[in-house]
Amino acid sequence: MTEAVAPRRRSGRWIAVLIVLVVLVAGAVVAAEFIARSVVTNTVRSLVVKNVGIPDGQEVDVSVAGIVLPQLLSGRLDDVSVRSDDVTLGPLTGDVLVEMQGVPVSGGAAATGGSASVRLDEGQLRTLLAQIPDFPSGTVGLAAPEVTFQSELSLFGVGVPVGVAVTPGASQGDITLTPASFDLAGNTIDADTLRAQFGGVADAVLGTRSLCIADRLPAALTLTSATVQGQTLVAGFDIAGGVLNDPALQANGSCG
Repeated sequence: MTEAVAPRRRSGRWIAVLIVLVVLVAGAVVAAEFIARSVVTNTVRSLVVKNVGIPDGQEVDVSVAGIVLPQLLSGRLDDVSVRSDDVTLGPLTGDVLVEMQGVPVSGGAAATGGSASVRLDEGQLRTLLAQIPDFPSGTVGLAAPEVTFQSELSLFGVGVPVGVAVTPGASQGDITLTPASFDLAGNTIDADTLRAQFGGVADAVLGTRSLCIADRLPAALTLTSATVQGQTLVAGFDIAGGVLNDPALQANGSCG
């Protein structure tokens, strides 16, 4: 009986040893992953924040998708997200989300590319649009999918209030506001009806307004969209991967 039991005990001890080894290795991998993720997020924060233009000292949340260790071995991080609320990015102040792909671990090469969005609430949008000369930014409101503001047209020396709804957009680095409809004495009318009633005076509200922001942002950021989503205006950007290593793309762009 003894000789039959002994092999089972030895086999049991080996299984226990293997289980302990597996647990130790798994623990070491988890610890290494935790340390690597911490180091990487801190490094990425400094790299992206500096080159995209987010102010130093701004509270920023960085996340790296997937398991970090294999990505470190490959030399690139697949997907990196950087979030920060109430941050000033050039002429824009709002909640910023930057998403970069193929971010080099060394930081000395270009990323594959990326995108960014800045969400502005009504107050932040008013501050931005106040930069347009003679624009009634204090009356700006948000009514998805449009931006609204109040103006006044003079007819025979009498000021007539006109509500204007404009569709936001993007063109060559400019945020654009294109008239969509008008509110006159509680009635919604189109551009032709407004012109028929006011003639050339209506030109004051019929034209597209624009504000260039490209000259105050890194050249790597290209404004691609401006849309009203709920109670916010969302400005969308494409980001050239070279923003991480190309001084020309890190410098401010230009208008037109």
